[in-house]
Amino acid sequence: MENIEPVNSEILIRDAIFDDLEAIGNIDAQISGARKPDYWNETFEFYSTHKENDFFFVAMNGDEVVGFIVGEIRAWEFGSSPCGWVFAIGIKVDQRLHKVGTSLLETLCERFKQAGVEKVRTMVNRADREIMAFFRSQGLMAGPYQELEKDLI
Repeated sequence: MENIEPVNSEILIRDAIFDDLEAIGNIDAQISGARKPDYWNETFEFYSTHKENDFFFVAMNGDEVVGFIVGEIRAWEFGSSPCGWVFAIGIKVDQRLHKVGTSLLETLCERFKQAGVEKVRTMVNRADREIMAFFRSQGLMAGPYQELEKDLI
């Protein structure tokens, strides 16, 4: 487990460990309204191998997990250059507005930069104004790609 520099006197960002999964699942359930223990176990198993391009961090306030972020470097999809992708972020409701999300995203972006990546991307639901506002406040904006989908049922 690698500890990362404290972001302030209260919050420390570090690699996620197996013992964090219950807290991560609780934060996600608080946000989404659904418990997904199998999903988080599988996600941890995949991303905790510390592959060079995969990242799973938690924010700690003392002994308490107060947030998490998961991302990876993906290369060459649809002709794009390698870039960092944020595909999961969650902050305990009572810890929002304390820069926990900002600290997690900055840590992830720093790792992306260290790997030579020049862009970070994510995908959000347009109706989720809170997460949209967060990412926009961090400097993310519409990119050159458009998501397309089709109902299969």
